[in-house]
Amino acid sequence: MSVAKRLSRYLQVARRAAKSGAESISSYEIASYTGVNATQVRRDLSSFGKFGKRGSGYKTDLLCERLRAILGADEIQSIVIVGAGRVGEALLSSQFSDSQGIEVVGIFDIDSSKIGKQIGPLSVSSVGELKHQVKRHSARGGVIAVPAQEAQNVADELIEAGVRVLVNYSEALLDVPDDVSVRTLNPGAELLSMLSRNA
Repeated sequence: MSVAKRLSRYLQVARRAAKSGAESISSYEIASYTGVNATQVRRDLSSFGKFGKRGSGYKTDLLCERLRAILGADEIQSIVIVGAGRVGEALLSSQFSDSQGIEVVGIFDIDSSKIGKQIGPLSVSSVGELKHQVKRHSARGGVIAVPAQEAQNVADELIEAGVRVLVNYSEALLDVPDDVSVRTLNPGAELLSMLSRNA
């Protein structure tokens, strides 16, 4: 796991701790939630300066502030979700954006029965509004949570609108330009891979 990914996880844990009212958090607590060795946690954090005093843990507010700055998360990044099914709804309802410096500015679907449905703070919009909303909010990222047969068309529309980072929850292998980053997340395939490695 890269340093950036570890720091992102530390930030998520620190934000949760701060929200629950905890004023400080130890490297052991961070380790227990992230699966990263406590020694590695301390090493990662110390490489970016002093975050706390030995034996007293890290002040959660300061830790959040410093990690956001290191990760470039001081500035909120706007993203959209295409697909208001179970995956899209779960992502929007999970409030993952609150802990990662990400704001979901729109959720879209082609199903007329879903358009207008309220999910958390947003109502589902028609895919026909996708390009306009992406440009209006300067959204840089897009989550594709549609069936595999629809994924490439959705990716094409997002790219045409200016999105350059895609997270693909479908099983489709997307064909995108070199300047577009794609991460395909298939929980079933990842679980099978993990089970095979530990067989």
